[in-house]
Amino acid sequence: MAQEVQASTSTADTLYCQERQLGYWFYCIDPEPEPREEEAIQTPMTSAAEELDAITGELRELKAQAILYPTPANVTAYIRFQREQLDRASLFSDVWQRALWQDPALDYTLERPVGALAKRQWQDARAAERDVVMARLSERYGLFYFFAQTCGACEVMSPIVKSVAERWRITVRAISTDGGPSRHFPDYTVENGQRPRMSLEPGITPAVVLWDSETRRPIPIGYGVLSADELQDRIYLLTTREAGHDY
Repeated sequence: MAQEVQASTSTADTLYCQERQLGYWFYCIDPEPEPREEEAIQTPMTSAAEELDAITGELRELKAQAILYPTPANVTAYIRFQREQLDRASLFSDVWQRALWQDPALDYTLERPVGALAKRQWQDARAAERDVVMARLSERYGLFYFFAQTCGACEVMSPIVKSVAERWRITVRAISTDGGPSRHFPDYTVENGQRPRMSLEPGITPAVVLWDSETRRPIPIGYGVLSADELQDRIYLLTTREAGHDY
């Protein structure tokens, strides 16, 4: 019965609409469906790194145009764009500084001061700590000092090594690499393969090496001329501080 009703309805539509051609207003022509709203095309957002690369590329392009084709318009465009980036950098620097002031965990100068007053206080505290270490150094360490009679730098370095050793009562074993004497270390000995056994650079004088009597190993301190403070600082750091502790 349903099929007969559907067929009868179809026949009536054909007679009513097609043969009589009544058109749209008699509901014989189905209205066209309204167009569906197009889905918004989601453009992927540009990352900050890509945006910065684009700015850098534009700045380089404007600079190249200003250099290769130095018209007033090209030079002006480059100057204006460069000024914009300088303003951006200044703003970044200002915000950076304010962030450091407000968050002590970010302020590296609290660990290693750069201001004159704070830096002086830090240096005084470090020197006092270094002196405590140096006062006990002779209990475990001694110094090997390699020199040469013909070495001009050794004439400068020898009295420095002697003064540091005497101040902290550190035993020094002076070794002549060319057999010549030293007026600062009259009880020197002539080198007889000590440097190769210590894995030191051959032929470089002066050279200062700290000897650890507990581990039986050498600790090279440095080559060439060092000031007394620098020599003591190196000894202090190499014997008490692990790498990266101060940074």
